[in-house]
Amino acid sequence: MPAFYHSFLNLVFIGIIALFPVVNPIGSAFITSPYFSGLSRAEKRRAVGKITLYAFLICSVSLFAGHWILALFGISIPVIQLAGGIMICKMGWEFLSSDQKTADSSQVMDTEQPSSGYRHIAGKLFYPITFPVTTGAGTISVLFTLSAHSESVSRPDYYLNMVAILVSVLVMCLLIYIFYLNTKSIIHFLGTNGENIVNRISAFLIFCVGLQIATTGIKVLFKI
Repeated sequence: MPAFYHSFLNLVFIGIIALFPVVNPIGSAFITSPYFSGLSRAEKRRAVGKITLYAFLICSVSLFAGHWILALFGISIPVIQLAGGIMICKMGWEFLSSDQKTADSSQVMDTEQPSSGYRHIAGKLFYPITFPVTTGAGTISVLFTLSAHSESVSRPDYYLNMVAILVSVLVMCLLIYIFYLNTKSIIHFLGTNGENIVNRISAFLIFCVGLQIATTGIKVLFKI
């Protein structure tokens, strides 16, 4: 029994190590923070809760049925990387070019009802915040790799591996919830100028991350 727990914990640790760089809950929290600028604490908690749920569902579907879904539509991982990279680049460019964002946000908070902030962001919680920013092509690729490895072992080990990967996904979702919910406090600690700087740097990083993902997809597609 101790050997079983040791093997299970080892698999959970491997899953966390594999998923953390591609999910990057800390970096993603700073990248998505501009979306939450007009929300109250309760609205942000509600929004982050939905993002966490969506992230878990994407990871679970990718883990158990991702291969069949891609095969059904004839889509490859490099194509997902390229398309997702383009979408992230577009989002980063919009943030970089929105000079009136702060003024517009303050006007919205003064003239609209408190719940309007959540209504404004509700349609963006899945796309683009959850997918492809929080759980994108990199996350799906890692989950495909982990599930493919699980299929090559015996049936008891397969169930053990899949449960361990699910636990790893739950840990990542917990980190997403914690960092997404509390990033604004860190930014406020930096002050108004610090917040603007972080938002601009985050927008630039969004563009760079999207460009990197798209480049990776292009390299694989054209075998560069």
